[in-house]
Amino acid sequence: MHGGESDCMTDQLTDGEKQILLRLAREAMEYAVRGKKLPPLDQASLPPHLHEHGASFVTLTMDGELRGCIGALEAHQPLVEDVREHAIAAALEDPRFHPVQENELNRIRLEISRLTVPVPLKYASSEELRAKLRPHVDGVIIKDDYRRATFLPQVWKQIPNAADFLDHLCAKMGAKPNLWQSKKLQVFVYQVEEFHEEDRGFFNPRL
Repeated sequence: MHGGESDCMTDQLTDGEKQILLRLAREAMEYAVRGKKLPPLDQASLPPHLHEHGASFVTLTMDGELRGCIGALEAHQPLVEDVREHAIAAALEDPRFHPVQENELNRIRLEISRLTVPVPLKYASSEELRAKLRPHVDGVIIKDDYRRATFLPQVWKQIPNAADFLDHLCAKMGAKPNLWQSKKLQVFVYQVEEFHEEDRGFFNPRL
């Protein structure tokens, strides 16, 4: 256990709330990719829980490969708005990929990660840092002056070794991969509530 944070969220979303968020994220992505104006939310029809501020990442995959991922580490707007905003950004604004095209929409699988509040991870040495990280549980943020980077907990599936995980995270930040071994960085950890579309094109609103 890390001091100060819980291992999971105390206010888990219901299955119904997850399905609403997935549907609205899919709708936002499809409208944006087709260049159509996104309709306003029917606020009264949404569960109160979704109006609460929340931080989220939206990840797009196509044929099992990453196709876009954008999110926020701190909550600054209602969760439902956060999810819609990041669904559009993941499709059109991830600098690692060209914008999603209309003919790709039915092949894209959408995943939402709702974040807990990041908490500082205290450590005295690089060995202790490596030992304190919990693969497949912790999302990790590293900061070095003005630079920062994060990996969601899902990234452990591709990089299960903690040292390799930190190397890749430093490289993502634009630093030398082994910076975490030679310099003490600010490190924060968080957990996510992750849910995704079961089948490609399951949510396909008629636009």
